[in-house]
Amino acid sequence: TLIGTVDLKYDDVSYATVHQSAFLRCGMMPVQPIKELWWFKIGASEERVYYYDPTSVDAALMKRAKRSSRDNTSLEIHPTHLSDEGEYKCRIVVWDNTGNSTEPSVPISKEARMMLKVNVPPEKVEITHLTSGRNLSLRCKSEGAKPPANILWTKTSPDGVETEIPDLSKTREIEPAGELYDTAEQIFYQLEENEMIAKISCVVRHHNTNTTIYKNITFVSPAIQNALKVTIQRFAEPVLYSSIENQDGQDNKAGLVKISADPGFKVPYNTSVTLKAAAPGVFPEPRYLWWVGDQTGIAGRELRIDNLEEDKSYYVLAENPLGRVVLEVPVHITTSDYSQWNDSSRDGDVNEGDTTEGLDTGAIIGIVIGALIAVFFIGFAVWYWTIRDGTQVFSPKKEKPHTIDEETVPFRSTEKPLLRTISTQTLEGRRSRREPSI
Repeated sequence: TLIGTVDLKYDDVSYATVHQSAFLRCGMMPVQPIKELWWFKIGASEERVYYYDPTSVDAALMKRAKRSSRDNTSLEIHPTHLSDEGEYKCRIVVWDNTGNSTEPSVPISKEARMMLKVNVPPEKVEITHLTSGRNLSLRCKSEGAKPPANILWTKTSPDGVETEIPDLSKTREIEPAGELYDTAEQIFYQLEENEMIAKISCVVRHHNTNTTIYKNITFVSPAIQNALKVTIQRFAEPVLYSSIENQDGQDNKAGLVKISADPGFKVPYNTSVTLKAAAPGVFPEPRYLWWVGDQTGIAGRELRIDNLEEDKSYYVLAENPLGRVVLEVPVHITTSDYSQWNDSSRDGDVNEGDTTEGLDTGAIIGIVIGALIAVFFIGFAVWYWTIRDGTQVFSPKKEKPHTIDEETVPFRSTEKPLLRTISTQTLEGRRSRREPSI
């Protein structure tokens, strides 16, 4: 743009990215001696941003503003704030003697106006999903961009080939958030039979700030350790099978199926147990199916077992469109506190500092003392009843049987009543009983 004899070069609109440098061009052609340089931001009033007087003053009224080293008249702002956006005016005062060196120089003022646009890249990108079998509902949201960001979707095969998902079944929303914008896009995708996908990506592109952000959802199938491919009557095709006793839990591989039991895998007789399955990192979300023996399967992440009365092995299937696995989950009965202690000792499950449930020395001594006291009282009772009844518990040494013939007993006169034996009996630990003769 040519103004008088001074050519001011400037851009009607300049763009900057927040937190980076903004450059507002206002140069002269040809270069003239500067008397004054002013920069203003135009709003409700003119706000002075920068002033320069080559004789004495070089003042940045905005601390983040300075003259550009490119031509000494353009303006640089660093770092740029969103509030810096708006209209600016450059005013340059130069000396001009219209080419006549004999005439005194005359100050000439030239002005130019321009707009500064501040762009903001997306601040946050998040992706959410809902799954049902092979049907996927994916939603990607970009927050805090200016102008609004663009969203597209891609899928990547296991061998690394990335392709864009067609614009089918998509919904898009743009919502203002103050001076910024949120962009959300949702797609519905159905996995084909035997389709192999490594990941689906939400690609957020902000051309104004040259920003691209990937948010990925990685596809992971359920996995187990030390698996064998076996045929189970319940399923038409072979499945990967293992037991929780073969899972050491040390593998960091994503998608390992984890089983927990509350209160545990070894419980007292007639205890209720809840088994829970989880597969961290598996996508799409797996479905779970529990069964025992030939019973009908129960779907869900948890299985409630009421009043367990014997050792049993339960089975759980974890399955998503990428694969399926089966885990055996044995649950054991411990018949008593002592057997629990014995089992844990044999299995090596007792650690230092564990409390062992069993009889200690003090308990044993107490039992022995109680037994001795009981024996004492029983003996005393027997002795007492023996004295009372006139019987002996222990038989004396056997004597030769002595028979008394009632007819041979001599009678003699006496003032006292005569006694006679009631009957003939053998004396073996009993005394003869006599009655007065009639």
